[in-house]
Parts: sequence; structure tokens; C-alpha cells
Amino acid sequence: MKFSNMEKKRLIIYALIAFAVPYLMGILMWYGNSKGIDLSVFVNAQMLYPAAGVMLGALIVCRGDELIPKRFFVFYIVLAVAAAVLSIASIVMPSDMLWMGGVQILLVLGSILGWMFMLTEKKEKREAYGLRAKHAKSSVFCVALFIGLYLLRTVIAYAAGGELGTMGDIFSSATTWITIAVLPINFFLVFIAFFGEEYGWRYYLQPMLQKRFGLRGGVIILGIVWGLWHLPVNFFYYSPGTGLQSAAGQQITCITLGIFFAYAYMKTQNIWVPVILHYLNNNLVPVITADYSMDVLQNNEVTWGSLLPALLLNGIIFGVFLAAKEFRKKEENLNYESEC
Repeated sequence: MKFSNMEKKRLIIYALIAFAVPYLMGILMWYGNSKGIDLSVFVNAQMLYPAAGVMLGALIVCRGDELIPKRFFVFYIVLAVAAAVLSIASIVMPSDMLWMGGVQILLVLGSILGWMFMLTEKKEKREAYGLRAKHAKSSVFCVALFIGLYLLRTVIAYAAGGELGTMGDIFSSATTWITIAVLPINFFLVFIAFFGEEYGWRYYLQPMLQKRFGLRGGVIILGIVWGLWHLPVNFFYYSPGTGLQSAAGQQITCITLGIFFAYAYMKTQNIWVPVILHYLNNNLVPVITADYSMDVLQNNEVTWGSLLPALLLNGIIFGVFLAAKEFRKKEENLNYESEC
């Protein structure tokens, strides 16, 4: 099924914001990396761009639609612009603590105000643009299933490395359980960034690609696209010394994890489920590694030899969901956003 002219216009706007902006920022990241400047502000800001692209496209192409939650959309776009400005400022006037603290404050305030702007929009507007929570039972099931699979993957990884004892030490620590206990609270204070990705990937782009390439093909392509979106982060933040290996590993993660996220979204039609899953995926890393430093995700070394085990493990645990009944539905029954 081909895209209509209006859908093409929205896709172009989306691509310019969600992809062109991060890649242009990647030039500044390259420069900052060469000067030893902390790039955490860029990484946090980049998470906001996909949703901003969706919203700007709706505001421009669908400007006559009275169901657009305009106040929330405009607020979000302003927030994304503010984060981009902080990113640039962190290069022009380097100060790791100042700008990193600034973007954290921005995300917390953005999350608090985001809830206010979103929840005060009319129910019909939130429903029309996929912002309402729904299907509570299946949503809880998907979140619980993800946590179980995430822990299973962790156990297998530690066992394969002969380090099950280390995992036992981690989960016998009070710090671990305190960190886990505050995760639900922290979600409400930083949700805006994870919403930024998932509203762009799962709510908007996934159904569009599935409409064009089929339920399974669309999700695989989305995983590849999602992985490519990370390239500036892979080369200049996650693994500056092994960027190519990091990018290859990112493809494995985004394709396999994207399959499960897609399954969860198709099963629930609740965008808040993949938002929560994305939040958990990122914020459980310090727990399972027992590394609570601010730089746990940056300056890592990725080897080619680690990629095959990652592919097998993630493929088996998450990739098998391509066989789920949600991927066997007919494309014409797919719930994707209307033109306007």
C-alpha cells in the first residue's frame, strides 16, 4: 500500500526533524568528542526529536484538524528546541556540570509540565493522537513479560560468563533494591525523553512502515532505521574507540528489541507500554551492572566477538515474537494514524 500525498508530506517533515537534526548535531558531537567535551546533553536532547517531528508534521500538514492537542504539541516542540540549544551551548561554552545539570532540570520540568499540558487536553484529542492509556490487563502483562525476559537474558549472560555469583551479589545489595523501588517514581519525572522516542518510532513510524512493507517487514525495517538513528551516539558517545562495532551491535539491539516493543504496542495499542519498556530497558542497566556512575553508557569498548552471542541471545529471547499472532493479522486491520 502506497503513501498518500499528505502522508508523504508528514514523513518528510518527520525525517527532517527526527534524522536530519541528529545527524547535523553529530558534526558538533564529532568536534566535542575530539576536544574531550562531555556529550551527554546531545544524547538526552536527541531522544526528543522523533516525537517533535511527528508533532510538527501534524501541526503543519493537518493544521485544520480540530482534534490536534495543540497546546501539548507546541509545548513539546519548544522543549525539544530548548534541549537542542543546550546541546549547542555545551560545545560553544564547555562546562560539563552546568549543561548536564541544565538538561536534567529541563527534562524533569518538561516531564512535569508535559503531564499537565497533556492531561488537560480534551479526552477526544488525546484519543485521536494516541495519547490515552488503554487495555490495562494486556499492558500490565506486556510490562511484566518484558521484565521477566530482561532478567532471563541477564541470568543467561552472567551464567555464560561464569559470573552468576556476581549477579547474586548485585541482588543482595540494598542499593540495588532501593534503585528498583524508585524506578516507578523516576519514570514520572523523566518520561518525556522516552516518550519522545516511542511516540516517533512505535506510534507513528511503525504503523506507517507496516502499512507499506507488511507487519513483519515494517518492523524489521523500523529496527534498522532506529539503529541508524543512533549512529552519532555510537561513534561519539557510546563507543568512540569502537564505533563501527557499536553501530553493528546497535542494529542487533534495535531490531530484536524493536520486535518485542512492536509486539507490545500491537497487542495493547497503548503507546505508554513501549514508553515504559524503553524506560526500563535503559534504567535497569545500572542495576544489572552495579555501575551507578553517570557515565555507565559512554566510552565502552565493543568487540566483534561479542556481537554473535548478543545476536543469538537477543534473537532467541525477543526475536521469536515475530511468530506471535499479532504479526499474523491482515494489514488492512492495522491501526495506523489517519491522514489528518
